[in-house]
Amino acid sequence: MPVYDFIVVGSGIAGLSFALKAASHGKVLVLTKKLSWSGSTNLAQGGIASVMDPSDSVDRHAQDTLNAGAGLCREDRVRILVNQGPQAIRDLVEWGVRFTLASGKNGSGSKKQPGAVPFHLAREGGHSSSRIVHADDLTGHEIQRALIEAASKHKNVTILENYLAIDLVTKKHLRQGERESGPRRCYGLYALDVKGDKIDLFLSGATVLCTGGVGQIYAHSTNDSVSTGDGIAMAFRAGAAVEDMEFMQFHPTALYNPGQPTYLITEAMRGHGGILRNYRGESFMDKVHPLKSLAPRDIVARAIDAEMKRTGQPCVYLDVTASAKPDLIKHFPNIYAHCMDMGLDISKQWIPVVPAAHFMCGGVKVDLNSATELAGLFAVGETACTGVHGANRLGSNSLLEGVVFADRALTHIAAHPSKQPVRRRFKSWNSFALKPAPETIIYSHSLETIKSTMWHYVGIVRSDFRLARAEEFIRVISRQIHKDYWSFSMVPDLIELRNLTLCAELIIQSARKRKESRGLHYNLDHPKASKAAKHTTLRLKPE
Repeated sequence: MPVYDFIVVGSGIAGLSFALKAASHGKVLVLTKKLSWSGSTNLAQGGIASVMDPSDSVDRHAQDTLNAGAGLCREDRVRILVNQGPQAIRDLVEWGVRFTLASGKNGSGSKKQPGAVPFHLAREGGHSSSRIVHADDLTGHEIQRALIEAASKHKNVTILENYLAIDLVTKKHLRQGERESGPRRCYGLYALDVKGDKIDLFLSGATVLCTGGVGQIYAHSTNDSVSTGDGIAMAFRAGAAVEDMEFMQFHPTALYNPGQPTYLITEAMRGHGGILRNYRGESFMDKVHPLKSLAPRDIVARAIDAEMKRTGQPCVYLDVTASAKPDLIKHFPNIYAHCMDMGLDISKQWIPVVPAAHFMCGGVKVDLNSATELAGLFAVGETACTGVHGANRLGSNSLLEGVVFADRALTHIAAHPSKQPVRRRFKSWNSFALKPAPETIIYSHSLETIKSTMWHYVGIVRSDFRLARAEEFIRVISRQIHKDYWSFSMVPDLIELRNLTLCAELIIQSARKRKESRGLHYNLDHPKASKAAKHTTLRLKPE
């Protein structure tokens, strides 16, 4: 069985930035369930927040983050995030990311200090300054390109595509006669080789989960199809705690285009002067928040949801017509082109928009070094709950979090190498001896039921009744999936559905425990925030 110094699950900004730094310390395996460019990083439009302007300050960035987090941010983690922001930008430039310069051109990756490079800095909702470093309006795609190219060239990094992680290896997988001493730990993982139709066992002293969020649990999502909560579900099943799962951020402005895949309209458009209007042309955010259309995302998403319900309209509108066409093409070339392809000239017409599930602020509970409660197991990026986002993420802090806390994880692992031997004897996994499922179409039907239930009952606005009803519906599906999982052969749809179902249960349980409204969690039966801000932590009961 293959043994590596580091196993990374996921090929987004968190996984690949960790892999590139870890490669100087040993052999790194990167597993990705589809192609290496799949995932939320590739779809990120806006940019990465960092203090790069002398007129800005890390204290202001920290305060903006704390304000958005609605009293639930861990301030020590926030300080780590903002203080290491400039170095994160330097790392990305070093790896070849071409950020947009103040001239409007894209700068090539170099070893120069970015402080000497005049980046174009955009502004987004909740930010008191322009501090969004970006690559036009396809920042994530450019970051993904550069990181994949850099990782592919490194002799110590192996990237295996079309490998779907199934479960983490713990003491329960040890063969008879093998014993575990010391703290509970993770030894590696089992993964399905999708093309080879076999399940492989990979062992490592350090396993790093960078699998992204769980956006596919909702009917409307800006996430890639791979965002099925795999890392969160695996960690929970293995005994790690999850935290603040009730806080799902809904992006206020996804393009309303029924029948077509969800397309994100970046928040930077509102930072560029875009105004949210209802069908009558009223700028309804003026009465909602002092920052108007630039208010934090949770406030904007709820305001849009309320406006749609009040007016009976299927969407609201983002008006960017105050900007000249050349200016829109310069700053948002891909959004402009996409809208033109559907016959919408955004320099003259308002953009129809609706909220969509976007980012999971909770996740696997980790410390300030990205370590979970299991020795040898780390989580970085959207999979993790570092506490930097609190009850609501400040825009463009997520890409920054991936780089900063990947570095924290690697630094900690390098300073505390595992003394536990990984060359142990573990059970093989051969579910292919089982019979294939007779009607796999049931999986797609179950998935649609989960998506619809979560959207209508556990969405932007919740209630005790809705949450209780959702729990009943999901519990029925969970029992069915558990039975199928141990009765039939392993297929990707079943693995992902198992993970999504568990994540749905965790979100609902967390939401039911929070008897208040805070940040992204708004409950009609508990409309006010409690005086004391507390985290919601869930753990699997010991067997």
